[in-house]
Amino acid sequence: MKQRNHATLIAQLQEEYIRRFPRSAGIERRAQKTLIDGSNHLARYYTPFPFRCTAAQGAYVRDADGHEILDFWQGHYANILGHNPPEIAKPLAEALQGRWGLQTGFPDELEAEVAALIAARTGAERVRLTTSGTLATMYAIMLSRSYTGKKIVLKVGGGWHGGQPWALKGIHPHDGSYEHLESEGLPSQIEGEVWVTRFNDPQALTDLFRQFGDRLACFIVEPMLGSGGYIAAQPEYLRTARELTAKYGTALILDEIITGFRFHAGNLGALYGVQPDLMTLGKIVGGGMPLAAVAGRMDIMRLCSRANGRRVRFDGGTYSAHPAALLASKTMLNHLVAHEKEIYPRLAELGEKARQGIERVFAAHGIIARCTGHGNAAIPGSSLAGVQFPHDTCGEIKYPDQVWDPALCDVALREQVLKLGLLLRDVNVALGLGAMSTAHTEADIERLLAACDGIAERIVKD
Repeated sequence: MKQRNHATLIAQLQEEYIRRFPRSAGIERRAQKTLIDGSNHLARYYTPFPFRCTAAQGAYVRDADGHEILDFWQGHYANILGHNPPEIAKPLAEALQGRWGLQTGFPDELEAEVAALIAARTGAERVRLTTSGTLATMYAIMLSRSYTGKKIVLKVGGGWHGGQPWALKGIHPHDGSYEHLESEGLPSQIEGEVWVTRFNDPQALTDLFRQFGDRLACFIVEPMLGSGGYIAAQPEYLRTARELTAKYGTALILDEIITGFRFHAGNLGALYGVQPDLMTLGKIVGGGMPLAAVAGRMDIMRLCSRANGRRVRFDGGTYSAHPAALLASKTMLNHLVAHEKEIYPRLAELGEKARQGIERVFAAHGIIARCTGHGNAAIPGSSLAGVQFPHDTCGEIKYPDQVWDPALCDVALREQVLKLGLLLRDVNVALGLGAMSTAHTEADIERLLAACDGIAERIVKD
């Protein structure tokens, strides 16, 4: 498939977008006067500006201009029950009305209850809570380096583990390589202490461990890549990672910030039959509130304990184990456990309907589209979905460079044309689509497919 220049179509879509969202445009102008780029999170920004949300319920959000927008971003994939689900919102509202829920600075019973729920559903021996996925992955790496006495952190090219020093290398390909830092201002040693390997390539992983396994403190990997394109780890790859890390005394960290409680009421690693040394959890486990966790082996986790002299300063922060966040987490986890047999098969069914439908709609217009986020031999079904536009026909998409390298995939078509084109039809997506929630319906999927059909017509005419 010949690479196409979408500059004219993108310019047209941007002009239409500016006209359709005038109030958001005004808010953007004011925001630009005090906020860097008018926003506080890069993933929430797109050109010409993001619409401003004023209300959110279930599968839909309302913007400042009064549009009801079907949303598949769903709070960075955290809202598995949809926006502001009554199952979570009602207990929170009642708690706040009853003089409880804002920060106290004191421990309470819910800390132990949430930790016990996480441990019971993941097989972890100990849990410590924090406020974000970025902090969780950073602390997991610190614990691993202390426990093993080694320095080298191994990650996969295309893997995102938050905006912390050991994660800011090899996120997106540059000239076909992941051997680069993604930020200035990092400690000088980071470039040499973070190594990158290819996702879903067990032979490359085996070769690297055979040569350098005695130097590797940890291997951190997502069982399904998030920003890397919703690509699931192949069972052989994840099991090879477990075997190699155990053999060479390297800590295996499964980053389950996105995948924890997304595929069943527990961690995704369990479906692969892989028990990591440490795992990080966030998003869904917070129930819509800022809560994340590091969970894993007692002998590693105890390095941050007082009894061991707090060798690793994973001490918490002002808002760690925030009362309202704990209540939201406990309520969410209990709900998912109680309704596991109903929730997850339906989410997987919606995800598959969306993936198949999108490919079919674009194919009808002669456009090659391939959806990622499929399950595999370990994952029975998936509620995550991405839309990719490879330049030529291809088989299974297994590597993030197939998603993010402009030489292999039409990134502009996905990130600009599709994004704006769908928003003009009141549908919001991330990385081509995003995540299903229990609030989404089959009618919502049909609406999505109709919107895709409309933008496909414009792409063909461009």
